[in-house]
Amino acid sequence: MEKRIFGIILLLLGITGLILAATNFMYDGSGEKNIKEIIIFGILGVLFFFVGAGMIRSTKDKPT
Repeated sequence: MEKRIFGIILLLLGITGLILAATNFMYDGSGEKNIKEIIIFGILGVLFFFVGAGMIRSTKDKPT
């Protein structure tokens, strides 16, 4: 159960990171700092998203 909750948290963090990367890409001007933020948010967002989704999918419920 704890793995599934941790997976959900990672999945939500991944979605948040991807949204931040998209908003920085769409609305902020160009510049070295902005490009670094987009890359960092994008990579961490994708990483957290897929790790969280994998944890949710691989965790089995115990019968009660």
